Amino acid sequence: MKKTTLRIVAAVSVAGSTIVAAGMASGAATAAPVPASVSLPPYYSELDVTGDEMVTTADLSVAADSLGLTEESPGWSRVSVLDTDADGELTVLDLADLSRRIIYDDGPLELVEASVIDMQAAMNAGVVTSESITQEYLDRIAAYDRTVVPGGSRPLNSIITVNEQALASAAAADEIRASQGMTSMLLGVPIALKDNYDTVDMVTTGGCACWNENQTATDASMVTGLRSDGAVILAKASLDEFAYGFVSEFSSFQDPGATSLVASPYDTTKTAGGSSGGTGAAISANLAAIGFGTDTGGSIRVPSSYNQLVGVRPTVGLASRDGIIPLALSQDTGGPMARSVIDAAVALDAVVGVDDADPVTSRQQGLVPDSYTSFLDPDALQGARIGYVTSMVGSNAGTVRLFSEATAALTAQGATVVTVTPPSGFAAVLNEGSGSTNEFLHDLDEYIATHLGPEVEARTLTDILATNSFVTSRRSIYEARNAVTDATYQAWAGETGSHTVQLAAGKTLVTQMMEDLDLDAIIYPSTNAYGTQGTNMRLSPNTGMPSVTVPMGQTVAGETLPGSGVNLEFLGRDFDEGTLLGLAYAFEQTTDARTSPSLYGPLP
Repeated sequence: MKKTTLRIVAAVSVAGSTIVAAGMASGAATAAPVPASVSLPPYYSELDVTGDEMVTTADLSVAADSLGLTEESPGWSRVSVLDTDADGELTVLDLADLSRRIIYDDGPLELVEASVIDMQAAMNAGVVTSESITQEYLDRIAAYDRTVVPGGSRPLNSIITVNEQALASAAAADEIRASQGMTSMLLGVPIALKDNYDTVDMVTTGGCACWNENQTATDASMVTGLRSDGAVILAKASLDEFAYGFVSEFSSFQDPGATSLVASPYDTTKTAGGSSGGTGAAISANLAAIGFGTDTGGSIRVPSSYNQLVGVRPTVGLASRDGIIPLALSQDTGGPMARSVIDAAVALDAVVGVDDADPVTSRQQGLVPDSYTSFLDPDALQGARIGYVTSMVGSNAGTVRLFSEATAALTAQGATVVTVTPPSGFAAVLNEGSGSTNEFLHDLDEYIATHLGPEVEARTLTDILATNSFVTSRRSIYEARNAVTDATYQAWAGETGSHTVQLAAGKTLVTQMMEDLDLDAIIYPSTNAYGTQGTNMRLSPNTGMPSVTVPMGQTVAGETLPGSGVNLEFLGRDFDEGTLLGLAYAFEQTTDARTSPSLYGPLP
């Protein structure tokens, strides 16, 4: 992660020498302070000595006044935390380290691969505005998304709709920053949403031309959370139609029978994965700051792995699904997809909460931290116990090598990595099917009754089939779903249905396995290079337990599809996303495995 640097207006004299930092950008000298309610990662808060839980110029003033103090000096206890090099004396080196902990940077901002911290630092310094960042992302979408770039073979096709209100929302965020300061880590940050999240300012097609007119009256609950934190909803990303599939094929705004596929920004001959492939391709190609997808059986984690992103599949019940077009509510969950763990944690903070419209969220009461960023410690792997099941690693040469290197990196950072002999019943957990067939009709009808826009004429699955405006190669799939009776649904997903019982059994079994071995997480490869790895994707949805996937490297010559990304996935106990994010962050910091797709660099 890039370390932001404060250019302080100060002359510090120590031992006869004067260290003069560069001048602060003129437009930022009067910027409003950061409110104390903003939750920051430890790096930006742990050296606070003024009590506002963040490093500011006030902390720098205390440090400057204390230069030369030693551990023998009166008042040392107040400032000892600032002795970051642990030499027993406050020196200019400690002051320089402290200055890097302020979210303020008056240097130029390169938007490609910029983190939320980078953006906030530049906006706080007045170097850029949310409006200018938003415009640059819009320019990148216009230049890159529907064109074949030099060296590519087909368009990304990652965006379905661009928000015409995005620049106005960005301008509003800039006004808030000018008057109140950085009120949130997402203030003014442009977000791309999978096009199954309802939005009041864009239609929600679900990837289907049959619903081109679906303008809903409300935002999805998670979108409400993002807007409340000041995020700019930039665009709606493409997806596998109705979130079913791993190739991201959609029909929105195309003639009947016509479809498009989302391409990987690393190799446009390959799929970006699915069903959240548009989100994956867009975020990896730097067409938005952060994205959101949904995951029923791998739809966040597959495209995250193919596109070298961090993906979070939260505990079912952490974030409300209200206002998201469902696939199978027994396993559906929405979550962030980002270029870094810190961005994913910041995004997750905005969307959690109890929602009466999604009763399963009542499970989270008392189990959610104030901020997931508090877990982002580079030393989080120290003392951690992490297990893996050998059969989940598979036999793909590239994946096996990368997994071996990943376990070595975890061990080098202080974790104990152990092989796990799974208990009887583990295979049944991995082999339980998706609810996308038996639940789709029932759950879609509920969405139609409560959310579908009034202009939509196709208001049943039967109506949709009659339009021919869908991915017609999936007609037989839709017909099979349309034939599912209520009795079949209840026998599957009812209170005592076979699927319901198996999911509960899976949660109990895997949780107990972790308890018996005192494990903080279970790890496994999310995928192989542009391909699935066994039934690994099923472990999280078939238990409802959370997982975080993070890049672990790329394949090399002699392995499958050299240069392709493969992710490492961490699975943990219900509502233990914080621990998983901490482990993933520490792994990310030591491996720095993500690469940026060279075809989609800075605009000329």
